[in-house]
Amino acid sequence: MGGVSIWHWIVVGVIVMLLFGRGKVSELMGDVAKGIKSFKKGMADDDEPATPPSATPADPRVIDQATTSNPAAAKAEHKA
Repeated sequence: MGGVSIWHWIVVGVIVMLLFGRGKVSELMGDVAKGIKSFKKGMADDDEPATPPSATPADPRVIDQATTSNPAAAKAEHKA
């Protein structure tokens, strides 16, 4: 008694067609198909590897030879 048979689905389908008409239902299904295609395209775009960053370092610095040869002087300059 509580089961849903094919006749229940047919009655529901007829009622939906009467309320919305064939045009609205076909437009709705077309929009759903477009959404699925867009979703699949977006998922495929995520799978592509990103382009590697450029070869330049993120924080280029000039290293002075005087500071590397004398660590005490380097610390003093860093604190100043």
